[in-house]
Amino acid sequence: MALPPKFAGQKLVSSAIQPATVHTLEIYLDYVCPFSAKMFKTIYTSPLRSHLLTTYPTSLQTIFRQQIQPWHPSSTLTHEAGIAVLQLAPPAKFLDFSAALFERQAEFFDANVVNETRNATYKRLAAIAGGVGVDEKGVYERLEISDRPGEDGGLNGGNGVTADVKVLVKMNRLVGVHVTPTVVLDGVVRGEVSSGWSVEQWEEWLKENIV
Repeated sequence: MALPPKFAGQKLVSSAIQPATVHTLEIYLDYVCPFSAKMFKTIYTSPLRSHLLTTYPTSLQTIFRQQIQPWHPSSTLTHEAGIAVLQLAPPAKFLDFSAALFERQAEFFDANVVNETRNATYKRLAAIAGGVGVDEKGVYERLEISDRPGEDGGLNGGNGVTADVKVLVKMNRLVGVHVTPTVVLDGVVRGEVSSGWSVEQWEEWLKENIV
């Protein structure tokens, strides 16, 4: 869990680490949530992105937390694709992939995947990754589910990203996040933040809270 800078004295760190603690803004988003798409676009593809990087270059870090919403089965599949991109590509490509996927999120809503096989959905997700310069074949290889028993005879072996999915789910359960989007600042859920906020509203809120 993030630690507010005012409690930096609680940390045992080398004096070479400066600053010892920065503000941490965590944005919990789901790829098939329309409200998550709105917040992502405001934060990552508008002038707010530059504002975050230039106004708070050493005092704030922003983290996109992948939040799987299991009542939409394709939510798991889309987030698995995000993990495959993280495994394969430079960090910046994850945000490029996320932007492309949010633009096309309706293609993965329940009604648009219900008659599609799981691997067919994975192929479409891999193609989106390929469109932003990530190895499409490599993404699909990490996502594909075999229709044959594993070497141990098991039929429920998962895929190349299953272990990382488990880690992300464990991390999110620790803070009890449920709805998306959810904004957490320095370990505290900030329910006043809305997906409908403008850039100006975000800037004012940041000015009040990043001190």
